Amino acid sequence: MREFSLPALAEVPADASLAQVVFRRAAEQPQAVILRRQSGDSWTDVTAATFKDEVVALAKGLVAAGIGPGDRVALMSHTRYEWTLIDYALWTAGAACIPVYETSSAEQAEWILSDSGAKACFAENAGFEAMIEGFRDRVPALEQVWRIDSLQTLTDGGKAVQDEEITARTAAVQAADLATLIYTSGTTGRPKGCELTHHNLLADVRNAFMGPLADVTGTGDSSTLLFLPLAHVFARIIEVGCIEGGAVLGHCASLTDILPTLASFRPTFILAVPRVFEKVFNGAQQRAESERKGAIFSRAADTAIAYSRALDTGSGPALRLRLRHGLFDKLVYGKLRAALGGQVRYAVSGGAALDERLCHFFRGIGVTILEGYGLTETTAAATVNRPDRVKIGTVGQPLPGVAIRIDQDGEVLIKGANVFGGYWGNEAATADTFAEERWFRSGDIGEIDDEGFLSITGRKKEMIVTAGGKNVAPAVLEDRLRSHALISQCMVVGDNQPYVAVLITLDEEALGPWKEKYGKPADASVASLKDDPELIAEVQAAVDDANKAVSRAESIRKFAILDVDFTQEAGQLSAKLGIRRSVLMKDFADDVAALYS
Repeated sequence: MREFSLPALAEVPADASLAQVVFRRAAEQPQAVILRRQSGDSWTDVTAATFKDEVVALAKGLVAAGIGPGDRVALMSHTRYEWTLIDYALWTAGAACIPVYETSSAEQAEWILSDSGAKACFAENAGFEAMIEGFRDRVPALEQVWRIDSLQTLTDGGKAVQDEEITARTAAVQAADLATLIYTSGTTGRPKGCELTHHNLLADVRNAFMGPLADVTGTGDSSTLLFLPLAHVFARIIEVGCIEGGAVLGHCASLTDILPTLASFRPTFILAVPRVFEKVFNGAQQRAESERKGAIFSRAADTAIAYSRALDTGSGPALRLRLRHGLFDKLVYGKLRAALGGQVRYAVSGGAALDERLCHFFRGIGVTILEGYGLTETTAAATVNRPDRVKIGTVGQPLPGVAIRIDQDGEVLIKGANVFGGYWGNEAATADTFAEERWFRSGDIGEIDDEGFLSITGRKKEMIVTAGGKNVAPAVLEDRLRSHALISQCMVVGDNQPYVAVLITLDEEALGPWKEKYGKPADASVASLKDDPELIAEVQAAVDDANKAVSRAESIRKFAILDVDFTQEAGQLSAKLGIRRSVLMKDFADDVAALYS
């Protein structure tokens, strides 16, 4: 077994809580801007004093409505300013927030509200409210449902509550108290509620933002636009980190609006899952080709990648490469940075592995991607690359206060103040997920190098074992395939089969320019094109490129192009856009069988 750890930079006192920062910042810097709230095409600054007043007013409304210490209150909404307001109002009142994804089905929402024993629920809109009302009689603990657009009514109801009551509620919260239950979007069975305490969240953000991410978030002018679902632990930890660490926070509810919103907000750093970075690259490539500038973009991309790789050498980029890089910075890279708002210096990527070439590309254009790693059970971050110590191809070193161990079978084990206490009401599952001495079993396979940098090579439960006994990590192939502009999603198969194969879906946005380039009818569907020789050749080239990353025994021998894409609505993708293999194997059983017939 191999192990690596770093000493903690921040210790969390036993009486610390998440709500305390709201009052501390309002007292120390009342006019400091801590959030920006979107209003049409413009942004309104929210100062520390204003935010405190809004939080206290809403907390009083919650108290008047009967929400007591330790109560669980659900929240079903897109990412928006009110989510952060509700989070901190609940913590101020001594309650815990139970997030529900905006993409959740009625059955999933019912399970989360029922299992958590939620006493009340915030619903963003009429559709979510109607969904909740549809199963409300089967959730006996649920007493009230509030619409987010009617928060003022709830706030008005708390005007009689005294300031002393709120002060007492906040003071009574301890670090060990429950702050949130985040239900994992597991690939099988019902989701399990991860118990995350105030201590878990504070230990994670304070050690990350004081340590490896200090240069990203603590520069005095740092800001970020949050567009990932706040129901996910990754976005939630950034929300808390910004309020704790001083970076200005903004919210964007929809990825379809992300480019104009980035342009108006102008963040200095962003966080995203790998699919977002893949979309940015592929979109830029498609636009260049549609403008007959594909060759220029290709040379610019190759230059950016070469420049980034050269940064990792002792001598750095050679003069000719620096000159070429400077030319493309004016022609291409500056436009790409402008599309991200013009001020983004860093991006934090998590949730899945990001293709190494894409990491080099973005660093080469002036946006360094800091890959990190963690799970809901580790309060998001367990490891991260840092600006002054980026090792592309890894997910970085452990956060201060976190220890990483590689078990004898290659599984990544994690220990630290960020590791959760257990699954809500599920002692058996909790016992199964911890090894001796409370080491958390991640389920991921990985390696640690001599400097403590962690690389994730696959999922323990997702390893494919072919009929010939070869172990294959599908993520290596899938990550490489998804970097191709035409490919939206894919799933590598081959368990107990004679060879490895893959199901592939096409990106509708990329297919349009491809059809135009090859003279295909504009209204041609995927179903009508999937046997087209030129399309097959294009996908085969992507498969051949992916196979370069593995041995011949692990390489893909056959592929099938599906008529439809994988979707969250069908339960085939998780909230972080990862594939759910068990669902896909069931939904596309005939297509998998045909690969081996």
